[in-house]
Amino acid sequence: MKLKEAIKVARIPVLVASLCCLSPIILVLLGLATVSFAGSLADIFYGEYKWIFRLVGLALLTLTTFLYLRRSKGICTIDEAKKRRKEIINTVLLILIVGIIGYTFFLYVVVHYIGVFLGLWI
Repeated sequence: MKLKEAIKVARIPVLVASLCCLSPIILVLLGLATVSFAGSLADIFYGEYKWIFRLVGLALLTLTTFLYLRRSKGICTIDEAKKRRKEIINTVLLILIVGIIGYTFFLYVVVHYIGVFLGLWI
């Protein structure tokens, strides 16, 4: 598996897991919320519900990994999975590492600085 494929598999789950802080930014940019309301919403989402967003992102990462292995790699049966066990383990680990690094970078760098630029948080 190449790094580009791992990024393609992990990009939507990373986005979903980052919605705790990304959704208030989207609301402000669309003009549907004020900065003070979005800041309050971000505090609630990140403070109380961040683990729910992270678990949903992890579940989605698991689903996309399963679909990738099934559709792109053609691993549909248990016998095929037993034969290609090392490939499956390497693929899952690579996607998990890319997902964790992508989530950390996207949430704590990209989303953070967009929020600071918009005045949502300091």
